[in-house]
Amino acid sequence: MSFPVDPRARWVLIYRWVVFLLAAGFMIRQLVVAADYGHAGGPFRYLTIWALVLSFVAASRMLALTEGRSEKTWSRLVMVAAVANGLTVLMYWRLWLQDPALVVAGDPLPLWVDYYLHGVGPVLQWIDVLFIYGGFRRPMRAVLPFLGVALGYLAWVELFVGPFNDFPVGPVTDGLPYPFLNALEPAARLQFYGVTVVTGLVILGLFAGLAWGIRQLQPTSAARSAESPDR
Repeated sequence: MSFPVDPRARWVLIYRWVVFLLAAGFMIRQLVVAADYGHAGGPFRYLTIWALVLSFVAASRMLALTEGRSEKTWSRLVMVAAVANGLTVLMYWRLWLQDPALVVAGDPLPLWVDYYLHGVGPVLQWIDVLFIYGGFRRPMRAVLPFLGVALGYLAWVELFVGPFNDFPVGPVTDGLPYPFLNALEPAARLQFYGVTVVTGLVILGLFAGLAWGIRQLQPTSAARSAESPDR
C-alpha cells in the first residue's frame, strides 16, 4: 500500500482505517467475545447489530476505494448504512430516554460500548458519507435496498426471533428482542413498524437534503472528489 502524497488523501486514508478498525473491533466483540447465542438469533436479534454490520461493510468498501482496490461506487450501500444508523440512533435514544427498560433486557451494555453503537460509530459513518464520499446524490436509488433491509429485519423478528424465544417476557407476548414490543398487541406492533419504516424514508430525505447543502457550501471540494458516486 502506497501512502498518498496529497495531504487530504493521506488524512482520508488514516480516517478510513480508524473507522474500519473500530467497526471491526466492535463486530468481534459483539458477535464473538461478548455474544449471547443462548437465544434464537443470537446478537442478530437486534437492529443495532444489523446497523453495525452495515457500517463495517461500508467502512471496508470506503477503505477499498481509497486504496484503489475497488471499481464499484457502493453508493447504495453507504446510503442504506447511514439511514439504518440514523434509524437505530433515533429509535434507541427516544425510547431509552423515556425508560431504559423499554429497550434493555437483562444486563445493560457497558457505557463505552453503548455510546459507540448508538452514537460514535454512526457519526463516524455519517462524516464519511457526507463529507468525504459525497453521497446521497441520487437518494431514490437507496429506497428499495433500505426497504429490503427494514422489511427483512421485521420479518426476521416476527417470524423467527419472537416465535423461537421466550425472553424478554411481556404482558402480550414473549421473545421479541426489545421489551416494549412484547407489550404491544399485533395491530399496535404493525402500526409501530409502519411508522418506523416511514421514519427511515424521512431520514433518507433529510440526509439527501443535508448532503445537497454541504455540496453547495463546498462546491470546489465536491467537484474534485475522486470518489463521486455518480461519476
